[in-house]
This record gives sequence, C-alpha cells and structure tokens, in this order.
Amino acid sequence: MKNVIFRPVEFWKASITTLPDTAFFELLRTVFGKIKTPFNKQILMDDLEKFLSRSDIKKNIACYIDKNDRCIIAAIAALNEPTPGDMEIFHSNELSYAVLHDLVVNLEERFIIYRFWEDKKSRLALNPVLKSILSPIASDRSLLFPSVCIDEVPQNTAVLFDDRILAALLSFVSQNTEFYRSAGTIRQKVLNSSKKAFPNLPLQTIIGALRILGLFYTSDENLLPDYGRFSSFGSLSRQERMEYCAAGIYCYRDSVPPRESGNYRGDAFSISPWLLREKVQYCASFIHQFICLLDTKRLYPITTLQKFLFLLNRSNQAINSGMIIEAMERTGLLVPESKQYRLALPIEESAAPVAAMDTPFSLLVYPEIAYNDAINLSAVSKVVEAGLNVRFELSRETAVLAFNRGISAGTIIELLRRLSHNRIDENLIFALHDWEKLHSEVVLRKGLVLTLSPERRYLAETKPLSLMITETIAPGIYLLPQTAENKAAEALHKAGVDIVARRRNQDGDESSGRPTRGFFMPLHTSAPHQDRIQHTPPAAKSGSLPDTSASVLIGGFHSILNKMQLGLEERDELAARIDRRLVLCETQLKNALVRYEKLAARGLDYAGKAMIAKQAISMQSPVEVVCPGRHNQEHIFGIPKALEKAGGESILIIESPDDQGNAIRVPLGKISMLRRIKKSIFETVI
Repeated sequence: MKNVIFRPVEFWKASITTLPDTAFFELLRTVFGKIKTPFNKQILMDDLEKFLSRSDIKKNIACYIDKNDRCIIAAIAALNEPTPGDMEIFHSNELSYAVLHDLVVNLEERFIIYRFWEDKKSRLALNPVLKSILSPIASDRSLLFPSVCIDEVPQNTAVLFDDRILAALLSFVSQNTEFYRSAGTIRQKVLNSSKKAFPNLPLQTIIGALRILGLFYTSDENLLPDYGRFSSFGSLSRQERMEYCAAGIYCYRDSVPPRESGNYRGDAFSISPWLLREKVQYCASFIHQFICLLDTKRLYPITTLQKFLFLLNRSNQAINSGMIIEAMERTGLLVPESKQYRLALPIEESAAPVAAMDTPFSLLVYPEIAYNDAINLSAVSKVVEAGLNVRFELSRETAVLAFNRGISAGTIIELLRRLSHNRIDENLIFALHDWEKLHSEVVLRKGLVLTLSPERRYLAETKPLSLMITETIAPGIYLLPQTAENKAAEALHKAGVDIVARRRNQDGDESSGRPTRGFFMPLHTSAPHQDRIQHTPPAAKSGSLPDTSASVLIGGFHSILNKMQLGLEERDELAARIDRRLVLCETQLKNALVRYEKLAARGLDYAGKAMIAKQAISMQSPVEVVCPGRHNQEHIFGIPKALEKAGGESILIIESPDDQGNAIRVPLGKISMLRRIKKSIFETVI
C-alpha cells in the first residue's frame, strides 16, 4: 500500500457520515450539543470542519496533545494507516491492550484520528483537517524508537565473525576433508579440533549457514570448499558479507529440522543453496535495510529493535524477529551491552601491517586484513587459533597443498612480506624454497593431456593452442588446463584438423556444473534505501506544547463548570469530558447535551459493579479489573463474557485478549475497582 499520511478532507467526512445514525449523532453532540432538526449530515460535517479549523480550537487541540498521544499519532503515520491489530503488535512490549485501546478511543473522540474500512479491514488514519498540527508529530519518529546516545563509541573488542574467521574456516575445512560420519553427523575428531581452533563458534550452525550460502558443499562424507563462490563472495563489501552470513544462519535455523524432531537427518542435511537462493537474498536484503535504520553512536533497547523489525516485516510477516536478532548477534553485526544493543563499527582495511610473524612459522592476523588476502593466506597455511586472536601456521603439509594448487614459494613469500611489511624470518623463506624443490621431484599431474603424432607436432606452435599449453611432459605430450577441452578442440579444427579424439576414463571427468556467478548480489542495489531514524527531536513543534499548558486549560474549564447550575450526574459527566480533553471551548460546556455514563465502581459499591459488568457484557466493551493481591494490586484486562452465580456470589468471566481466549473467573465481591473502557464509536461499522 502506498504511504499515505493524510487522506483528502472529503474522505474523512465520508468515513464519519457512513457511521450508523446513533453513533454519528452521539459523536456530533459532543461538539454542538443539541442538534436542530431536520438533520443534514453533509451540513453537519461542514460545520464540524469549520469548528476544527478555527485557530482557537486548533490551539487548544495542540495544547492537549501529550507524549502518549504523539506516540500513537507517529505510529499511525509510520505504519501507514495500520489496523488496530497492527498497533497492538507494534506497542505490545510497552502498552497493555486496555491502555492502548483507551488511548486510541480517546484520540477518536477528540477528532484527531478516525477509522475507515478497506478490504474488509478497519484502519486508523489521521484527520486531514488538523494537518498543520499533526504533520510535525507524524514525521517525528524519535518517540517511537527510543535509544541512548553513546558518549564514546567503544571499539569491537571481541569479533565473533569476520573475514578472518571465514578464512580460518576455509583453512579448517581444507585440512579436514573427512568431515561427516555416514549418518550425516560431524565426526567427533573434527568437533574436538574445532573446539581448540574456534572456542566461541557453534560449528554446526556456522557450517550449515555457509553451506546454505554455497561456500561449502558435501560430497559423500567430505565437506569441500567452493573456491569460485568464495571468490564471488569477495566482490561484496565487508558489511554485506556479514549480512549474508547472518542471513545464512537465519535460513539454516529456519530450514533444518531440530535434533529433537523426527525429521532430523544429521548435520549434513542436504539443502541446495539454489533452492534457498531467493530466501537468502530476501533475508540478507531485510538485514541490510534494518541496519540502515540504526546509528553506530546509539544504544537501542530490544523493544526498539523489535519495532524496527515489525515496521520492515509488516507486509508479509516472513521474518522471525527473535531469530534474526540472534543471527545478527552471532555474526557480530549487533553487539549487546547492558541489556541494550549497538550496531557494530565497520572495520576498514588498513595500509599498516595486518599480520605479525609471532614465530618463524606462524603469524597473527589483524581484523583490518583485506578479504582476498585472508582467503589467500588460508590457502597456504593452517588455522591454529580463531578466538580473541586469529593465528595461522605454515608447515610442510600446508605448503604442499599450496604447491598442488599451483601457488609457488615465491608467491607465498611475497604475500607474507606484504602483509607483515617485510617482517618475515629467513628460516621460513629457506624452508619454503626447499619444500618447493622436493615437491617438484616426484609429480602426479592432473589436467587435460594432448598427444600429437610426430607429423602433427607443429600444431603445438600454432596460436591460440600454444597459449593453452601449461607444460610439455615429453615430445608430443602436452598438459593443458582441465577446462580447456572445448577451446583446444576448436583451435585444432581451425588449424585444419578434421578429427580430434576425446578419450575418457570410465567415470568421466565432467565438471560438477556448480554455478558460481549471480548468487551474491550487492545489497545496496537490491534493497530499497531506508532513512535512518531522526533521534533528536526538532527544537520547536506545533502540537507538542508543555503538559503544564494542558493543565492550565483543563483547570480553566473546571472553573467554568463549577460556576454552572447543574445536577450531580451532569456535573460528573462534564467533568469527565474535560478530563478526557474533549472540551475545546466554553460553548461545549454551556450547550452540552448530557447523557450520564457511569464507567467505574469501587469497593463496596456491589450494585454499581454489577451494573457496569452487565453493560460491558451487552456492549462487549473491554474492562479493567483491579483486585488486591498478596504484594500489590493485580490488574486484569479483557472482554467480559458472562456474570454467573456460584454459591451466592456473582462471578465475572473475562476473556483476556492476550491469552488466546482463556477465561479468567473473578468474584465480583473481591474486585476493588471495575472500570468499563469506552468502546470506539467507529467499531459499530461492519
């Protein structure tokens, strides 16, 4: 639905005039008193518009608006004409159902908000006649999303997840290819090793998340890295990578059956990342939009975060707020501090040394290391620690694995020199060259072999075939990259060769066909931009005058009332109207048409409590019940359903809106206060 803060005035008028006659005239009589006949609704609505447009009336309306009113007004604007149910969810951690209902009804009685029906749903909207008063309040969301300014933003002392941890996991998985048991659970040996290397990391969840992202995949009992996906992952920004990791954690938790369920099939539960691609990208985009609403210089209570999430998630309720916050905590995007949360500070890449050789064959890696450097480092070393510190170690075994992938000793040395600013031990340089020499003496090669008969060897000199040859093994025997078969055949055909033999082993050597492009989309282009919430309210706002002004205005109307010759019930009813801020001018008191309503009964007023209970049951109005408890008074809110007799005592049966229809039985004699909460006059429309 398109964001609409104020509908046309005629739309507001139509919403009021479509009320049943009883409700319509009851509402208008609070303003004009006795209404002359014959009745003309259109003329009455024109008169109401003129009344609300008067400068003195607008001034008093603005004077009455307090903090709670501003919160409701701003919420209606932020939620874009919400249903009452949306408002209940949005305020569920701050306002009870009864308090929220009372606030909304009061704003309706004061003509500040109104209801209309659309697609069989009742929606709340702001009165366009009062646009000049309500616009500044509607645009100020600081009251809706409270937060605390951080005087000094602390550095991220304990990084739970970053590019170093990703590189460490890549190294760990590469060193532990036999990862799973046949039942699909992670081998105990692997778990024991992971607890030493990753003391703070829930391995099953993180590996499951990275498998959903396609960074790792299973083959029989092995867990293997997809280097193409890791390379593609590097095209994202640092924050976007963590947002995708948090999305992976969320989708893993949301998609894999828990251990206690009958559908659990082990840690290697088969999930294709391409089947979950849309879900992952939607979730990552959602997290990105959520982060755009936060400020690194502020602390947020959990209630504020839940409101932000509801605001983003309201259209389809596809995201579990608790799980998304937990996933963001796991990746360090959200940092808990004193029961509040702050947004993690982005760590920028540094020109200073990003690694330190703490021994001749091991190095500490700092958070400022570039993603590609961290991934390259994981290809030539073994992770030994990835907790508060991240440390990699080089050995003959890790060097051999690097040489097998075509990485030379010179490349490794150049990488270490650059990362440590040339602080590399000579013993390591000597060892790397020695291991490379030994590696070249006995070789098992893997690739595409081209054989040419003596009369065809001239073809090896032609272009582009000569550019594909990586090594001449023997006269007429050449090694090409595995992926060059089609290009080599095409080059031979262009050179005049009609028949090219393509011999295969029994199993074949086709590539796995795992696509790597297009999975990770930059989130700043795939997600609509959300403006960060303004946390400092503007200095001056119409409609937000000090509460003392309202007290003076209310006191003035009470003084006028005290001078009027009225009966007790009439006086009580008009005093209640003044206190509910329904009286905007002296004329409303002097011309008032009073119909007394008793809304509350206390203590020993048994007959009064019984009468209010029966009225509330017949009208299905909410009630507030106060009962004395062991330590303090107990408040019960709900819809009364019946008043039953039991052993000479009347029992009020209340259905709580928060308890999924569970009934509460309260003896009428034990109620110290029973209050009927006025039902919205607009609720009579169906």
